[in-house]
Amino acid sequence: MNIFRLSIKNVTAKPLSTGLSLLLLSLGVGLISLMLHIDKHLKEQMNSNIRGIDMVVGAKGSPLQLILSAVFQVDVPTGNIQLSEANTLLKNRLIDYGIPLSYGDSYSGFRIVGTDKRYPENYSMNLAEGKLWGKSMEVTIGAAVARKTGLKVGDTFHGSHGLMEGGHVHDDQAYVVKGVFEASGSVVDQLILTDIQSVWDIHESHEHDEGEHEEVHSEDIGEDHHDHTVASVEHAEGDEAAHVHDHGHGHEEEVGHHHHEEEGEHHHHEEDREITALLVKFKNPLGLVQLPRMVNENTNMQAALPNYELTKLFSLMGIATTSLNMVALIVILVSGISVFISLYLGLRERTYEMALLRTYGASRFQLLGMMFQEGLLIAISGFVIGLIFSRLGLLLMSVLLKSEYHYDFLEAGPILGEGYLFIVTLAIGFLSALIPAISVYRIDISKSLSDA
Repeated sequence: MNIFRLSIKNVTAKPLSTGLSLLLLSLGVGLISLMLHIDKHLKEQMNSNIRGIDMVVGAKGSPLQLILSAVFQVDVPTGNIQLSEANTLLKNRLIDYGIPLSYGDSYSGFRIVGTDKRYPENYSMNLAEGKLWGKSMEVTIGAAVARKTGLKVGDTFHGSHGLMEGGHVHDDQAYVVKGVFEASGSVVDQLILTDIQSVWDIHESHEHDEGEHEEVHSEDIGEDHHDHTVASVEHAEGDEAAHVHDHGHGHEEEVGHHHHEEEGEHHHHEEDREITALLVKFKNPLGLVQLPRMVNENTNMQAALPNYELTKLFSLMGIATTSLNMVALIVILVSGISVFISLYLGLRERTYEMALLRTYGASRFQLLGMMFQEGLLIAISGFVIGLIFSRLGLLLMSVLLKSEYHYDFLEAGPILGEGYLFIVTLAIGFLSALIPAISVYRIDISKSLSDA
């Protein structure tokens, strides 16, 4: 007598009640499994992307927005800060180094980030082909960028204004791909890295073009006035030439003075440079205590601590995750009650059948095992279907995140939490079959047969 096959037939004999129990159980398991994967994946990614970064400095605004935009590249920046202020901050004895970031353009939805070579070094990036950028308008792209856009070493492309697709294309200057990074699972996979000078050159060129357009427009308006003043300008130039001819020594002094003015203008130009954010690494823990408050209180900039902001974010996520897990656990418990009712009612209808099995040689323990097998079969089937639901949920999230943030979310291997969930599911199936199994064990053969 094959008790296991008999258990399968008993489970499938009532598809409606069994299907309802499976649906409830699989929904609960699927929701808990999905939340476990999301929580694990987000924490791993976020902790990986903040390595080597103790503080982020940017424009005043939301600290969390600053962290998300500067570290994870998933939000708009809070604004720009003066390069001179950032350089002054970097002279502090408590700072080991700082990594400047400047961005505002993109290509096919991927951000173009101006920085220095310490940025890829911070994430231990390796090159799959080519080399790092060497000068302005040269780029090295992440693995996800290369895979999605098809760019390779030697290709050129034009960036567009804004951090999403659809912005104004800077078609006057082209970027050249010099290298492609290996896939690392870090935020660099989603970025196009270039020299910070590239970002300045692109936007200065754009501003220059706009300025020329305005200048031409004003010249057209004042053309008549220009014609009337040409003669007087030429006369003034003639007088100036005579004056210079008569005062050669004075001319040398004037040239030297003009040279100093150019140096001053160049220095002033550097003072006007802006960056989007500065990633800071402290020399020792004392910097964590002193520098954030000093920056926030004494400068026009804002300092945010990634670990602190992410801890707050995880705490908020933890409340939501716990709430959803509690709901899922209640659904699982309800499914357990449903399994119990299904088995118990089925047993009452099969009392005569059980008595016959006893007369045909089945022992009490075989019938006891059959009832437990039915409960565990439903539990295992519900767990497997629940895992399928959770993987479908992860696939859907991956599609949405990939289209919005180019972020891959497809790591769906088994995790430790699912092992504990499997044990809980088996326990619910076992307990659901416990009372029906005890009833089978105590069945009175003669009474059951005579009542039939």
